[in-house]
Amino acid sequence: LEDRGVSLEGLTVENGLTFRWGGRYHTNMNERDTLYTHLNVFEHFDPVLPASYRQTSSVFLANIQPSLQMKVLEQIADPSLVVMDTMNFWIENAPDQLKEVLKRVNVLLINDSETMQLGASKQLLKAAENIREMGPRIVVIKKGEHGALLVSDNGYFFAPAYPTTTVIDPTGAGDSFAGGFVGSLLQSGVILNDMNLRRAVIYGSVIASFCVEGFSIEKMKEVRHEEIDERFETFKRMMTID
Repeated sequence: LEDRGVSLEGLTVENGLTFRWGGRYHTNMNERDTLYTHLNVFEHFDPVLPASYRQTSSVFLANIQPSLQMKVLEQIADPSLVVMDTMNFWIENAPDQLKEVLKRVNVLLINDSETMQLGASKQLLKAAENIREMGPRIVVIKKGEHGALLVSDNGYFFAPAYPTTTVIDPTGAGDSFAGGFVGSLLQSGVILNDMNLRRAVIYGSVIASFCVEGFSIEKMKEVRHEEIDERFETFKRMMTID
């Protein structure tokens, strides 16, 4: 990570077992059943950000306990962009804490089943609108092989998934999507207009498409910028009729 320019200044090593999640994917690789979630060292983890991190203008709250997400957010002086990820475990077990964090979030990344769970509606768009009333005006719904749906004040935008025939392991595809999405917004100067948000959804889908083509991080370690650009151009050709 350091060789790729990633700062490890905020890395903390705790004694004990790491957070673990286990699940079983259905045949279509889109749906999954959670078998267990072991918080382990996360259960009593207290995130303390180094001083150099506290002035950042953009924050991605990855999928951890809402109380920890809030502790991270409270240490940032004045963020202009807050993107958040969550999952069914927190929706079920920490709903009040989750909703407190949502009040301070610009963008929520969430899958379709979790959208309906959090938004308390079996109608996906209605559920998304219910979530937007909780705080985040931008909701990005991940739909696995069926792509991603952007819901914002500008309306709706749907992007298909990249048509890969090699699906080895979908674990981590959501985190990869988040990395591509947030990275694209940062490159655009964090201007949350419709075009930049649409571009971010496409880049998220591009990065996720590489993730599923290998087990764990195997494929992600070897991806080149040229391949990312090539798949982005493929998306543009797929989505135009002119």
